[in-house]
Amino acid sequence: HVQLVESGGGSVQAGGSLRLSCTASGYTYCMGWFRQAPGKEREGVAAIDSDGTTTYADSVKGRFTISRDNAKRTLYLQMNSLKTEDTAAYLCAADCSGGLWASWGQGTQVTVS
Repeated sequence: HVQLVESGGGSVQAGGSLRLSCTASGYTYCMGWFRQAPGKEREGVAAIDSDGTTTYADSVKGRFTISRDNAKRTLYLQMNSLKTEDTAAYLCAADCSGGLWASWGQGTQVTVS
């Protein structure tokens, strides 16, 4: 497994933007972002493999962009046109297999008001 460290969360007004980063301690083929709001299930936001293939949750399509810099072992999530319903703890994940993710970051809070 790899260790993951997220950064970039914060508070923003609706319609604003934030960029999250996640740095991994080693190479991992797939990386993704999940989020969990209080009282809600954890949900997948976006994922990307080392070839650049991406997937997005319908709720963020057209607003969020996932990308990665393999040389820096860093994952990004550019979040635009933020809505109050995007408020959640955002977690970085890696090492996926069969729909399961083995490595998780501690999470970074995003609050949209």
